[in-house]
Amino acid sequence: MVLPPATTLSGRTGAAVLGDGDVPAALAVCATDPVGSVLAASRLEHAATVGVRRAGGELWGYAEDDVLLAICWVGANLVPVVGTSDPAVHTRATAAFAELGATRGRRCSSIVGPAPTVLDLWGRLRGTWPVEREVRAHQPSMVLDTEPLVASDPRVRRSRADEYDIVLPACIRMFTEEVGYSPASGPGGPYETRVRRLVEEGRSFVLVDRSGGWRRPRVVFKAEVPAVAGGVAQVQGVWVDPERRGERLSESGMAAVVRATRADVAPVVSLYVNGYNTRAVRAYEAVGFREVGAYATVLF
Repeated sequence: MVLPPATTLSGRTGAAVLGDGDVPAALAVCATDPVGSVLAASRLEHAATVGVRRAGGELWGYAEDDVLLAICWVGANLVPVVGTSDPAVHTRATAAFAELGATRGRRCSSIVGPAPTVLDLWGRLRGTWPVEREVRAHQPSMVLDTEPLVASDPRVRRSRADEYDIVLPACIRMFTEEVGYSPASGPGGPYETRVRRLVEEGRSFVLVDRSGGWRRPRVVFKAEVPAVAGGVAQVQGVWVDPERRGERLSESGMAAVVRATRADVAPVVSLYVNGYNTRAVRAYEAVGFREVGAYATVLF
């Protein structure tokens, strides 16, 4: 596939920090793998409207003979995308990005994306960046582009703005359980702002229990759809309250999320899950998701 040339890299081969004018070419790289690149592409689509800096990140590119072949979106996460299956190009791109990353230093909280690229890149950066906290080397990438195989839970719906105060604690519990520390930093913090934005944009789904004997309504299932690009919507943050696990809420809840997302957001719904979480993998397979590849995540 011949991609548009990168303006910042015009006339040279190697890696460099790109600018706003390179966003269309970067999106063309992402288009070679819409599911694997959705995290980067969603940020780039925003950058195409507001600019790279205002989108909250930095764009790196790797070109050969004036053709952009790979990119990294560098924000809260570093997300690499190589737009070719040629192993030699893949090796040269990750080596060039590692050299650029060593010079610019680590500012991200993780490296995440297609497993071969993430693991190769981190293998080259290890020793020049601070030591990783954890490497999740195999996270099945799964998609569903048809109707779910199970019935939807009719109680699962989009969060309302007036429910932010009960959605946020559920999000914090999920994150802490999944990553090992609390993301909370107080009112107006980046995590809190992200949760509020997803609620306001209709990208947050919940099942609220108002009859569980608690002092106030409580979220017992939740999921978000924070990344949407190229006809793909990626579901993240799927969580069931520990007291309600075993009731198959993840299956019926995900079916509801998939149906609503395919109807209103994108025709293809994707997610990635830790390979060791066999219970979650089986639940997603029961809903109809199929494995199409693998992600990896390096956590700092």
